[in-house]
Amino acid sequence: MDLSTATWRKSRHSAHDGGACVEVANIPNTVALRDSKNPDGGHILVTREDFRHLTETLKNL
Repeated sequence: MDLSTATWRKSRHSAHDGGACVEVANIPNTVALRDSKNPDGGHILVTREDFRHLTETLKNL
């Protein structure tokens, strides 16, 4: 999947010094994830449903 035109975002709670952050991009029917320190290093693609489940699970830890 070509993600060269994707708009990547990271949490407003992320440190401004670029620390260890995960960035997300909304792609049709998919959420793409990448490491902000290594944006060309690889991506994880998940369905919107799986992403919602992941974030809900993390919030409940």
